[in-house]
Amino acid sequence: MSEVVVIGAGPAGLAAALAARAAGSRVVVLDASDYVGGQYWRHLPPERPARHESLLHHGWSRFQSLREALEGDSGCEVVTSANVWAIDRGRIHVLVGEADGVDRETRVYEPDALVLATGAFDRVLPVPGWDLPGVFSAGGAQALAKGERVAVGKRVAVAGSGPFLLPVAESLVHAGSGVVGVYEASHAARLARQWTTRPWELLATSAKTLELARYASTLARHRIPYVTGHAVTAIEGSERVESVTVSAVDGSWRPIAGSERSLEVDAVCLGHGFTPRLELAIAAGCRLTKDRFVDVDDEQRTSVASVFAAGEITGIGGVDLALVEGSLAGHVAAGGRLSDPAMRRLRLRRHALSQFAQRLGRAHGIGQNWTTWLTDETIVCRCEDVTLARLRAATDSTRSSGLRSLKLLTRAGLGPCQGRVCGRSVEAILGRVSDSRSADSSITDRRPIAVPIRLGELAAVERPGSVVE
Repeated sequence: MSEVVVIGAGPAGLAAALAARAAGSRVVVLDASDYVGGQYWRHLPPERPARHESLLHHGWSRFQSLREALEGDSGCEVVTSANVWAIDRGRIHVLVGEADGVDRETRVYEPDALVLATGAFDRVLPVPGWDLPGVFSAGGAQALAKGERVAVGKRVAVAGSGPFLLPVAESLVHAGSGVVGVYEASHAARLARQWTTRPWELLATSAKTLELARYASTLARHRIPYVTGHAVTAIEGSERVESVTVSAVDGSWRPIAGSERSLEVDAVCLGHGFTPRLELAIAAGCRLTKDRFVDVDDEQRTSVASVFAAGEITGIGGVDLALVEGSLAGHVAAGGRLSDPAMRRLRLRRHALSQFAQRLGRAHGIGQNWTTWLTDETIVCRCEDVTLARLRAATDSTRSSGLRSLKLLTRAGLGPCQGRVCGRSVEAILGRVSDSRSADSSITDRRPIAVPIRLGELAAVERPGSVVE
């Protein structure tokens, strides 16, 4: 019996695991969290369950059926608190235990096929004052609301771009926060173009349209304004967030002079789309697209024959697309064929959902002039306190456009998060300053060691006693 390892227990990973089991393979699911479900189905732990968990989750019954099917299957091992720290020549290196704990169990897997379903994390553009306490990424605020029932503030502004701002606002309301407004940087005309062009294509994704209508109803019921063509361009406060400046922006996200207004808030949630988690895919040797997603074919197969990818690392498309891609990837990874009758419906649905995701991407894409709201004192890399002025000075003094050398000189992207928060922004800023592409091939997604690991753990990798699956 062949073995398929799935990295990531979110929607794509769970769907892949179930499909691989149905096709006859033994499956191992690895996830760094304490519980399966990923960011989308983040929930309270079983020892303190919510009375009405389904109110905070779309497709909760689907998640329950996936989880129960896999956890009750002797041919599937679900390993949580499993930190995959490297992939080397087909060997998957894992540490099982608390992320910052000691005496973690060392495991090495060499499966017949690997499905990467590592998902994505928030992209947050730097804003003057975003280093103040009380500033959250949109996903972080939602995770606190869904996973811990924590209200991040009493008066909260939600700002950025993309449909994800809507469920974030809804989650905040359910957690007890007062949302003063949702500020979408894209203009209404741009949004309308994507919704009115070829409207017949939307028939295949009517459920997504109804979902957006539900969010709109929630905003209306709680009298939360949804304002397009506006962005939070500054955050003010002494020891924590006290107010924000909201400005009208043009089509390229350049603030319009004279449009600024101040809002009293005690928390801000920022979200400007998502960045795929690519470090393991890059380590496995997978080719990326020009938009920096994992390049896959119709079988969800990457450029590495035995490695498949599904979900947000192949393109930001939402939970329904992730589930379909995961099912296709798991089926083929286990030896199934795309031509099998059961796959036809999934292929058609993948096409429709991909088209819908592309619409949203065009509607909410980041404007090229967002950097104009920054000041010299704006901290771009919060881990290392690197300001915009420091980045510019490094470029001017060295006349270098090499990302690696500029990172080493300024320390931007070299802190604890390893550029996950600031990396894409640093690249964009350096690109604008130098007016050229990076002179080297380094990118901030390239992290040979994907998660923190102690030297003692590293030394023990090849030591007898390691568990080899």
